[in-house]
Amino acid sequence: MGNSVNNSSKEKVLVTSALPYANGRIHLGHLSGAYLPADIYVRYKRLKGDDIIYICGSDEHGVPITITADNEKVSPKVIIDRYHELNKLAFEKFGMSFDIYSRTSLPLHHDTAQEFFKSYFDQGLLIEKKSFQFYDEKVKMFLPDRYVEGTCPRCGYEEARSDECEKCGSLYEPSELKKPKSKISGETPVLKETSHWYFPLGKYQERLEKYINEMSEKYGWKDNVLQYCRGWFKEGLKDRAYTRDLDWGVKVPLDGADGKVLYVWFEAVLGYISATKELSEKRNDPDLWKKYWQDANTKYVAFIGKDNIVFHTIIFPAMLMAWNDVNSEKYILPQNVPANEFLNFEGKKFSKSRGWGVDVLEFLELFSADPLRYTLAANLPENKDTDFYWKEFQSRNNGDLADILGNFINRTFTFVNKHFDGKVPPLGQLDKIDQGMIELVRDYPKKVGDLIERYKIKDAVFEMMNLARAANKYFNDSEPWVNVKKNKEKCATTLNICLNCIYTLAELFEPVIPFSSAKIFKMLNAENGGWISSGNFVLNEGHVLGTTEILFQKIEDKLIEEQTSKLGKIEGEEKPEDEEITIEEFKKVKLKVAVIKNAEKVKKSEKLLKLQIDLGNEERQLVAGVAKSYEPEQLIGKKVLVVVNLKPAKLFGLESQGMILAVDTTEEGKVKIIEIDQSINPGTLAK
Repeated sequence: MGNSVNNSSKEKVLVTSALPYANGRIHLGHLSGAYLPADIYVRYKRLKGDDIIYICGSDEHGVPITITADNEKVSPKVIIDRYHELNKLAFEKFGMSFDIYSRTSLPLHHDTAQEFFKSYFDQGLLIEKKSFQFYDEKVKMFLPDRYVEGTCPRCGYEEARSDECEKCGSLYEPSELKKPKSKISGETPVLKETSHWYFPLGKYQERLEKYINEMSEKYGWKDNVLQYCRGWFKEGLKDRAYTRDLDWGVKVPLDGADGKVLYVWFEAVLGYISATKELSEKRNDPDLWKKYWQDANTKYVAFIGKDNIVFHTIIFPAMLMAWNDVNSEKYILPQNVPANEFLNFEGKKFSKSRGWGVDVLEFLELFSADPLRYTLAANLPENKDTDFYWKEFQSRNNGDLADILGNFINRTFTFVNKHFDGKVPPLGQLDKIDQGMIELVRDYPKKVGDLIERYKIKDAVFEMMNLARAANKYFNDSEPWVNVKKNKEKCATTLNICLNCIYTLAELFEPVIPFSSAKIFKMLNAENGGWISSGNFVLNEGHVLGTTEILFQKIEDKLIEEQTSKLGKIEGEEKPEDEEITIEEFKKVKLKVAVIKNAEKVKKSEKLLKLQIDLGNEERQLVAGVAKSYEPEQLIGKKVLVVVNLKPAKLFGLESQGMILAVDTTEEGKVKIIEIDQSINPGTLAK
């Protein structure tokens, strides 16, 4: 597959979306990462007539589920049953078109995961090691990485995990973590010896690098995915624990392994395979799953969010390679992993505890799915983090969907119903404007399809709406309200072209707004003919149209204001915006005036500048995230306030000895440094 799409070819395609964790409700950020882009891609491929299945399900093992269960004094099964059903319902209401939505608690999944483990064990691949891991004596359990927090031994970041720092990307032994705390009990955990089986990930590094380079060159992997992978390769792949000390999960299928389960990140990815096996059972086709997973001609695309990149580009492919080395029935590897960045909510991360954000079911109690699907699709975080804003949602619905697409469809149907008895008018002699519009309609399916094939979903959605904009302009330029009186044949030609354009718009938009697309076809009294029909004039003279309806209702300001007023409130209780501190705590922060002597850009960073500052009696180096707001030369000579007793931190390998005070601006990603009067001397203490 190059950079263009051949609509006549048929592909066998396997698509998966990351298995959502059954410990909470699906929110809008999840949709933008792994689910909506995949659904749009799958719907498009089905319209093309490709042989495709779409697999997903709930990830139902791991410590977070057991902790939630303990807090509620129920079994883990109660928790996973609750959230599996809630999320399955949310996906259905949102219009997700999975072929199956399975779950990893099924015996079929346990059998599949254990089969892989036994294959690795029998070939002598797994390494049994004794190691020291953090143990919480208060709750009497070993602590997984995410449940230990401390200070990174490399950069000083104070919220690092037990073996990995999210800020600087360093990997280290748990014993190196400084000031560890259990996130479960708040106590300082102890290091306790335990034994686990390890998967030798480093053994596959050379093959993984070759695989990723080949796939990228041939199928155009996204830069964010490649950079993430290269970061892991540069650090060097190491043995990764394949087991955990837990009761809840897939049991290690070995004698004497009581109390040990397969690590969820090795086991969960196999849920794609077990879910496809379940689909085989449901369709009474025992070999169906093999036709996709074990056919070299299948194209496998794994849609995920950026937090799952390592598991789908490195760990899962390595697992499949290890299986394929000793088994005759070989699995295919992902052809592409088009991971998205994160969607934030009104400028901040989604946070259930702070009442910041909205989950899908809550949203769909107030609004229909298609305006949400369109808004998210038009703003997908494909290459960088983006934000959902209530006002933008209103604008997309009222402006794009109602005023552009909906208005064009409504005014066309109104004219045809009033002046041509609700039937498709004849296509008469064409002028230059008519011919241009016909050519545009015929060319657009390839343009849109080409973008979707290359996972440029946001660009494809933009082009869909551009066709609706062009159709509105054509309607206005053709002036059917004038020609219906003085040249009805010309008016008929205009409306024939407009109706056939509406048919193509219904085809193009079906992957994005499927519920509205179905309504448009009903209004046209026509069947969805698939992508091959897009761009063709299939509505002939005399075809009787269906009943007209308003597709998109305007959203009033009052309703949006009600939603924004709820932010930061939990169960009707208003939370203080900021946590209060005492005057004694504030006095610990030492602020001094400094003058910026030099500034330069930090290599490989879009956000950071390296600054040399003068504090009167000393000079320091700071690393500040202001590169999107200032050019280096703009800062030289400015007097600023600096936190001087902040613990030094390393950013991009550079030590930062303090922090400049700045404020957010209304422009996304930009800040304004707080400047101090030039008459105040460097080193002056702020009080």
